[in-house]
Amino acid sequence: MQNVRRYADIIASIEGLLWLGLAWSISFSMYFGSTEPTVAVLFVVGALVLFGWAHRPMRYLLKRYHVRKRRTDMWIHTLALPLLLAMFFHIMLEAVVGSTWLPPKMLLFNLLASAGWLTFVMTLFIKYVIHNVKASSK
Repeated sequence: MQNVRRYADIIASIEGLLWLGLAWSISFSMYFGSTEPTVAVLFVVGALVLFGWAHRPMRYLLKRYHVRKRRTDMWIHTLALPLLLAMFFHIMLEAVVGSTWLPPKMLLFNLLASAGWLTFVMTLFIKYVIHNVKASSK
């Protein structure tokens, strides 16, 4: 059971990192005026999705309950909460400072999503340490 949880944690962390990479690549593409960073990250994400779909042991592993649960937790930390907070903070900044343009909105989301992903990974690490301490004390 511990191995399944550990695999679920690793898969969810890597998946969150990939989606963060995609979000940051969009910001870099907008800043540099070139689509190359976004296309490169899309190729990496597409290759990993294809590998996860075509490789039978990986497909079975991704269907397990703990993996789905951890991936849902990851999505909450890296997408749902940052989107809501970015919208709230953007409305507040727009009311205080004035109208802004698209890159600051995306940058705000990227910063909040990165903080959410780091919170998710640190939470998983703390849970891992607690489980190891409990297991060693038994």
